[in-house]
Parts: sequence; C-alpha cells; structure tokens
Amino acid sequence: MYEETTIAAIATPPGEGGVAIVRISGPEAEKIAARIFARVGKADERLQSHRLYHGQIRDPRSARILDDVLLTVMRRPRSYTGEDVVEIHCHGGAFLARRILELVLSEGARQAAPGEFTKRAFLNGRMDLAQAEAVLDLIRARTEKSAALALDQAGGGLSQRVGELREALLDILVHVEAAIDFPEEEIEFLPRRELIGKIRDLNKTIDDISATYDWARLFREGARVTLCGRPNVGKSSLLNALLGENRAIVTPIAGTTRDVIEETLNLDGVPVVLADTAGLRETENPIETLGIDFTRRHLETSDAVIVVLDGSEPLSRDDEALLRSLPNKKFLVAINKSDLPQFIDTQSLAAVHCARRISISARTGHGIAELKKVLRDLLIDREIEAPAVVTNLRHRAALRRSSDSLAKAAAALDENFAPEFVAIDLNEAREALEEITGTIRSDDILERIFANFCIGK
Repeated sequence: MYEETTIAAIATPPGEGGVAIVRISGPEAEKIAARIFARVGKADERLQSHRLYHGQIRDPRSARILDDVLLTVMRRPRSYTGEDVVEIHCHGGAFLARRILELVLSEGARQAAPGEFTKRAFLNGRMDLAQAEAVLDLIRARTEKSAALALDQAGGGLSQRVGELREALLDILVHVEAAIDFPEEEIEFLPRRELIGKIRDLNKTIDDISATYDWARLFREGARVTLCGRPNVGKSSLLNALLGENRAIVTPIAGTTRDVIEETLNLDGVPVVLADTAGLRETENPIETLGIDFTRRHLETSDAVIVVLDGSEPLSRDDEALLRSLPNKKFLVAINKSDLPQFIDTQSLAAVHCARRISISARTGHGIAELKKVLRDLLIDREIEAPAVVTNLRHRAALRRSSDSLAKAAAALDENFAPEFVAIDLNEAREALEEITGTIRSDDILERIFANFCIGK
C-alpha cells in the first residue's frame, strides 16, 4: 500500500480558460474543504456526495474571499482514486487556481506528484495497471481512432482478454501441478499430447495479440513521413497541399529549404508527422550541406518516405540514386507538376522497382486526395482482426515473455521432462501476463509508468 496522505493539484491545463479545477484526494480532503469553503446563503451542514454546491473560497486566517466557486465532494469508494475526493471548480486563470491550491496546501495537503491520482486509483483497485496506462493514452490521443483504442483499454478491453488467457493457462497448470502432487497417476493427470495442443493454441492466441502492436502503435504514437527529392521538385508545395495551408516557403530558387520543417496531419485516424526536407544534391554550400545531412537522418528514422519527382523533366541520376537507396523502406513516388507537359520516363521508374507512384500537381491539387489514401494504405498495410489490440510496448514485451515461456513448456512436455520443469515455464508465462494488469507488480515499473503522467491526473 501507500502512505495515506492527502494530496492536491490543479487538474486543468495551465493558462486562461473558463474554468479551472483544483483536486484534493485523501483522508483529510473533506475537512480541508470545510475550512475554506462557505456555501452562499446556507447554514453550515454536511454536504452530500456527488453534488455540486455553489459557494466561496475564503482564507480562514484573514477571512478574505478568493473566488466564487462550485465544489463537489465524492466520498470513498465511489471516486476516481477510491479515496475521499473534493474538486473545486473556480474561474479559469493561472493566478486564481494557483492561489486556491496554495491555500489547500497550507491547510495540510501536499502537492501531488505526476500521475499520483491515477496511481492511487490503481492501488485502491479502481482500475488495473493496463487501464491506468490507457488513461494516459486517452489524454494524449490525437485522432478519433487513437482515442477509441485508448477508451477500449481504459474500459478494460485488453484486461479482460488477458484475464481470459490467464485463466486458460491456469487450467493447464492445474494438470501439471496435479502430476507433481500425484506422480503415480501421471497418465491420468498429465495427458501430454493434449496439454501440448492446448499450450500451442494458447501460444498462438498470445502471438496474434502481440502482433497487433506495430499496427496499433501508428494510431497511438503516429507515423513519421519524410518528403524528399531533388531541389525545386515541389516538396514544400506538396507539404502545403497536404496540410491545406501555406506552412513552408515556396520559391522558384533551388535550395530554398535548408532546415527540416515538421507539421502534423490527421490521415483518416492516423496522426502523421510530415517532414519537408532540404533537396538532395551535390553541393559545396556548407549551410545546404547541413540541411542535406538532416534529410538523410530523417530518412533513416521515418516510417515511410514520399519521393517527390518533377514530372516535367526527365529522370535524373540524383533521382535514380535516391530511389535505389530506399529498398528496405516503405515509400511511394509522387510525380509532381502534372499540370505541365510530362517528360519523365515511367519505364525508368519501373527499372528501380517503384510500384507505388501517383501523378499529382501540388499547385492545382490534382491527385492529392489519392496520395493521402495511398499513403495511409502504405502505413496501415493490413486491417487487424485479433481478440485484442496492444498499443503499449510494455504490454507487448510481457506477451512475448509469456509466449517464450509457453514454447519452452510445450517443448519440455514433448521431450518428457519432469512436470516440475514444465510448471516452472508455465508459472513464468502466467507471471508475465499478470504484469500487464498489475496483479504482480514492481515498484520500479510503477514509478516509471506514472512519472509520465501530468500533475493533477
């Protein structure tokens, strides 16, 4: 457990707004609120839980009114943290919220650490660890799809499936443990061929869920896509066309873009960071050389690449060299300037194995909608049909450890090892699953997880 102190923090983002919320949680939350809150025109009486009350926040030392507020009490265990919780809804603004928080702290609460409210919710059984992590994903969601995935996990979708896997594993473990306790009955209690089949079926299900990570990660974290090509082929114009606004400077002068410009695009549910880069060419200009170095580094770390070619010119050696340098990358070719007479040799493109190519005009908008669709299909190269979806790297790592241990257990059974050795592998597989939901937990892991939260959540 944890030390049952009373904690407080501002639960709304900094800056000006209509409303700011100061949240208090812990055994002294209601007593602190009673000392600083006075209902307007009402005699002092015990506030009912889960109702909003209008009143004033007053400094009990000076009797000075700080703000007119709405206040709600949520008594344990029917609160976010599972403790007594008080929320003060004051007028928005950094000064007022901070001043009220300082008053709460002076009355005996302490400043909450990042993620401490959600950590207490987990420790008090209001949610499991996978659900707690999904709260952070929900806060950080940038598209409707990423929010939907996070909401499903916050609601217990993944936890329920992991629980089912754990129950199936325990059913297998019962047979093995029985063989250990009653060795003279091994044939009855340990039907090896049947158990091997069950273990392998369970292992396949776990592998199927684990394999969803790369797909789901794109919705959770987004994809990085780099626009690259020779100078003056229209990369900056294409960036502006994809965004629907003029973000990058466009001039007829080759080499205008020297630095990397990044902007975010919602690609039908996939958050994409587009990077407009310096043109790739041989140059003696030291500033342009630095820009080209940045371009090459972005190419290495990108999830996908859009190679922009000038369709009004023949394919150059620089174009061919760039295309040949991307054999292991997801990439497509945007043949720009379709509004001009075309001189590019499409047979040369076929020679460098460029299957995905689209004719566009960044100036007129021709082909931009199709380019977005093809880019999304390139990033999300398959639709996932799995019993659950994994968006968290920690969850995938735990699933893989469970899968590896199950594979060892099946091999041990196949080689007629003693049931004690099989039980070790099965228990390791079970513990890996339990780490996902926090049934088995490490304080170090908890600290790392909740340190990523904002203060007040």
